This record gives sequence, structure tokens and C-alpha cells, in this order.
Amino acid sequence: MSEVAEKEVKAPKEPLFSKKNKKLLTDPLNDDNPITVQVLGICSALAITVQLQQAIIMAVSVIVVLIGGNLTISLMRNTIPSRIRIIVQLVVVASLVILVDQILKAYVYDISKALSVFVGLIITNCIIMGRFEAFAMGNKPWPSILDAIGNGAGYGAILVIVAIVREIFGSGAISFPGMGQIKFLPEAVYEAGYMNNNLMILPPMALVTVGIIIWVQRSKNPELIED
Repeated sequence: MSEVAEKEVKAPKEPLFSKKNKKLLTDPLNDDNPITVQVLGICSALAITVQLQQAIIMAVSVIVVLIGGNLTISLMRNTIPSRIRIIVQLVVVASLVILVDQILKAYVYDISKALSVFVGLIITNCIIMGRFEAFAMGNKPWPSILDAIGNGAGYGAILVIVAIVREIFGSGAISFPGMGQIKFLPEAVYEAGYMNNNLMILPPMALVTVGIIIWVQRSKNPELIED
């Protein structure tokens, strides 16, 4: 009996990148995407995807805040009183967002100015608070970090795709951080009669683009279609 008990106590540890942990990274990129499936974080997807560089900076900011927040909440999960858990989560995310905002202002001020209030609104981003409450509060630090990376990457991927489509058809160029706008459409296209579609840089077209992505995703995976 003692040998059996000892074996139970010394059960093998779960690998860092077990099948379960890998799903935390891969599922948010497709079948459980925060924007196209969970329908979270839509506001920033509509507002800051006019340029690719804005989308990249916002995506990186959200990933950093989400990783730091998930890790912090996970480490504190057994000491946070249930009655004030939302307040604690807000304090954690607000502190991280202020730190990220100050870094952006110090190193990429022009982009920080273009993002305007949307960096601050990361505090109320449903993806952030949702992962704190639904995952970090009930899981260990390492899975919480992987969950943050996966959901942050899934959110960022949609922002980047929408920004590329809008910027190419809206201005004929793509803006990369630190490089400015690089001409994308060749002159032959304009000589053939094409004109930049200014409608693409307006928020409604971001919603249309996200809608097309959702349609393509559900056409490839009918299980995502609700009855």
C-alpha cells in the first residue's frame, strides 16, 4: 500500500508543451479566436486598423498586458478574496496598461498619439478581463502564460489581417513600424484605372472585413455555425 501511495504522490509532471498546453496556444488562432468566435475586442479591431503599424503596436501591447496580467492573477489566485476579485483584476490590468502606455510614449510617440485613447481602453478590453476571470483565476502560472500568448496572438492576427486589407485598398501602401509607408500596388494598376478606395479606411469597412473573415472561417469549419 505504501508503494502504491508513493507512486501516486510521485506522478510524472505534465510536460511544458503537452497536448493540452499546445491547444492553449493554437485554439485561439482559429476555432476559439477572441474576435471572430468569442466576439470580443471588436472596438479596437474597427478603430485602429487603418494602418498596419498601429495594428502591430496594439497587438503587441495587448499580448504584453495579457501575459503580465494572467501571470500575476494566477500567482495571486489563492489569496484573492472572491468578493473583490474584479477590483483586483482591474488594478492589475490598469497598472500594466499605464506602464505600456508610458513606454509607447517614450519610444514610439507618433504611433502612441495615433492610437490615442485606445491604449487606455485595453483596461476594459473584454479579452483581458475574460481571460483573468475564466482562466488565470483557476489555473497555474505556466498554462496561464500560454493562454495569454494564444489569445493575444489570435487577437493580433485578426488586427493585422484587417489592417493589411484596409491599408492596401485604402491607400495602396503598407506601413511598417519605423519604416513609414511602403508602396504596395504597382503603378501599372493605377495606370489601368484603379483609384485608392477611401471607403476602406473608414470604420464600417473594418466591420465588413471582419465579417468576411468570420464567413470564411465558418465556411471552413461548419461546427462554428450556431443553430
